[in-house]
Amino acid sequence: MTIQKRQPVEGYFSVLMSLLRDRVGFMAEISQGKQVKYKITALLFSSSIFFAVYGAIIGSFSTWMQTLSSAVKVPILYLMTAIVCFPTLYFFNVLFGSRKSLTQHLAVLTASLASISILLFSFAPVTLFFLITAPDYSFFILLNVAIFGLTGVVGVFFLYQEMQMMSHQDDVNGHQNRKNLLQAWLFLFAFVGSQLGWTLRPFFGAPGEPFQLFRELEGNFYQSVLNAIGNLLGF
Repeated sequence: MTIQKRQPVEGYFSVLMSLLRDRVGFMAEISQGKQVKYKITALLFSSSIFFAVYGAIIGSFSTWMQTLSSAVKVPILYLMTAIVCFPTLYFFNVLFGSRKSLTQHLAVLTASLASISILLFSFAPVTLFFLITAPDYSFFILLNVAIFGLTGVVGVFFLYQEMQMMSHQDDVNGHQNRKNLLQAWLFLFAFVGSQLGWTLRPFFGAPGEPFQLFRELEGNFYQSVLNAIGNLLGF
């Protein structure tokens, strides 16, 4: 009997599905060092696809050029945020007694990114519905800020749980320090992501304005959200 080899792409998505179905078992495999590098590659590939799909949807509020731009920039946003924040997560964990390798820490972080990507993808029908039925720029921005915020909170909560699962076999004396550090790091991840998102804007494209790959750095993310709320309420 001939055994057919599974295609690499199918294998990548099966890794993501195994994470979604059994996070405890998935983290146990990472703790044991089972196919860690392959898991990282698979999760980065699959999460980039889901981020790109959602990016294309929000970019379609404007021109086709914005659609393509956002499909590229949303995966870059999350990957760059992870790259900027990862050294802090790894080196401080090691400093306070973690015995896990760099690749094991990276696998946990990519698992969190993959969780965020699939949550964003699950909101795609909702975003499309409001894009078609209520194409108001301010409302669309606030809707997506809420979706990005909710999925980000759930994703970093998963990261927190996953890091806790990994830390049980490490130095017990440093466990509380690593726990406190992780809580602070989650806020760092959120602030870096917000600022980086502001730097990479636009993701939606303002009505009546020509396509721009990037905008000048002015104001900040939080001021923009307040302005969108004011416009929606007619202030």
